[in-house]
Amino acid sequence: MQTINYASLRGVRITLLTLSALLMTFLSYGRQIDFSKMESMKPRNIGPANMSGRITSIDVVRNNPEIIYAGSASGGLWKSESGGIAWEPIFDDNLALSIGAVAVSQKNPDVVWVGTGEGNPRNSLTGGYGVYRSLDAGATWELMGLEKTRNIHRIIIHPDDPNTVYIGAIGSPWGDHPERGVYKTTDAGKTWNQILYIDQMTGVGDMVMDPSNPDKILVNMWQHRREPWFFTSGGPSSGLYMTMDGGQNWTKQSAEKNGLPEGDVGRMGLAFATNNPDRVYAIIEAKDNALYRSENGGKNWTMINDKSDIGNRPFYYFDIYVDPKNENRLYSIFTNVNVSEDGGKSFTGLIERNLIHVDNHALYINPDDPKYMILGNDGGMAITRDMGKTWQFVENLALGQFYHVNVDNETPYNVYGGLQDNGTYTGPAYTWIQEGLRNDYYYAIGGGDGFDVMADPDDSRYGYSQSQQGNVGRYDKLTGSSKRIKPTSDDP
Repeated sequence: MQTINYASLRGVRITLLTLSALLMTFLSYGRQIDFSKMESMKPRNIGPANMSGRITSIDVVRNNPEIIYAGSASGGLWKSESGGIAWEPIFDDNLALSIGAVAVSQKNPDVVWVGTGEGNPRNSLTGGYGVYRSLDAGATWELMGLEKTRNIHRIIIHPDDPNTVYIGAIGSPWGDHPERGVYKTTDAGKTWNQILYIDQMTGVGDMVMDPSNPDKILVNMWQHRREPWFFTSGGPSSGLYMTMDGGQNWTKQSAEKNGLPEGDVGRMGLAFATNNPDRVYAIIEAKDNALYRSENGGKNWTMINDKSDIGNRPFYYFDIYVDPKNENRLYSIFTNVNVSEDGGKSFTGLIERNLIHVDNHALYINPDDPKYMILGNDGGMAITRDMGKTWQFVENLALGQFYHVNVDNETPYNVYGGLQDNGTYTGPAYTWIQEGLRNDYYYAIGGGDGFDVMADPDDSRYGYSQSQQGNVGRYDKLTGSSKRIKPTSDDP
C-alpha cells in the first residue's frame, strides 16, 4: 500500500487535534482555559486515506487529460497532474471546503471555476460560500460572489467565451431563501444576473448545454426540503425548462405538450449525446420514476424505461451520462453504475459487486477516448482506461468524513472514528518510527455509516461501534470478530 506523507497535506482536512483532546479534558473538570497558551499549537493531518470519502464533481483538461480536478463533499478541491497518481489539495486557504461543482475552461485551461456547497442534499451535507475562479490553474483563487446561494450544483463555461459562465444554484435544503436558480455572468464574474428563478424552495437539480448550440440549455428546477426527520422531494414548482437564447427566455415543458410525466415531478438527470445532439436523455423522479428520451433536441419526450435498473434514491443521486461517440451507450450512476447499449431500453451492471465503493455522484468520460472514465462516489475516486473492465482506486485522497472521533488509553494512543458510508476505523495518533503514519496502520472495526465508537478504557482490544438505524456492535481488534448487540423490542 502506498505511503502517504500526511505532513505534506496542507490545511484543515479530517484531522484529530491534540488540542481537541485537551479541551475535552479541561471542560470535563470545569476548569477555565487560557487559550493563549495554545496559540503555538498547530493541527497535523493523521489521515487516513485508504477509505477516502465522497467525491462530488470531476473535470479534466481535454488537451492534457493527465490533469484532473476533483471536488469533495467536505475536503476541498484536489488536483493531479499525473493522471491520478499524485494529488495536491489546492483549495485549503478558502472559506469553504465543500465543493459542489468544478469546471475547466477548455479554451483556456488556466481558468477554473469552483462552486462551493455540495449539491447532494443528504442530512449531513456541508454548505458553501459562493463561487470562486482561478486564472492560474488552481494556484490562487478569487471569490467571485454568490455567497448566499449556499450550495452550487452545476457550472457551465461557454465553450467559445470564457467570460460567460452559468451557475446552477441548488440552494440550501433546510429553509427558504431566494438565492437559487440559474445565474449568468458575461464579464467573468464581475456581475451576475439571476436568469431563472421559480421560488424560495426550488433550485437547480441539473443543468446541461447543447454541445452544438451554446445558447440552448436544459435545466431541471427541483423543489425539495429537508427537515430533521423527513425529506420532501418534488412538488408543483419542479419542472424542466429550456432556453434557446442563452437564458433570456425560458419555456417550461409539460406532460400535455412535450410528453413529460403527469403530476408533480422532482429531481432529474439530463444528458445530450455529443455526437448526435438531437438525442437527449432525462431520468425523471415522478410518481413512477422513469427514463425518457428525445429525438428532437428535448422538445418532445418518450418514456422508454421505468424499471428499477435506471437508478434509485433520487434525493442523493439521479444522473446519467452518454458516451460522447455513441448516442446509444448510456451510463446511469446511482447506488451502482449501470450501462445501456440500446439507448436506455435496458441496463446491465458495469462494475462487479464489491469491486469499488457504491453510491456514485460524478462521472467524467473523456470526449476523445470514451474508454477513459473517472468515477466519484462516497468512497472516493476510481479510474478506468478500458471502459470499466478494470478500475484503479485512488488511495491517497484523505477525505474521510468523520461523524465522531474518540481515543483510547494506550501509549501511543489510538484514534477511533465513524465515517460517512465508510464504517468505523482505528489507527495510531503517532508512531515511534521515522516513517510516520501509513495508510495500512488504519483498519476497519465496524461497517455501514460509522457514528459513535468507544474503546474499553481498561482493555482497548475491545470496544463498541455504532452505525445507522441504531445498530451497535462489540468488536475484538485482535481476532477481528464482532457481535451485534443492538437492543431488541417487542414492538417492531
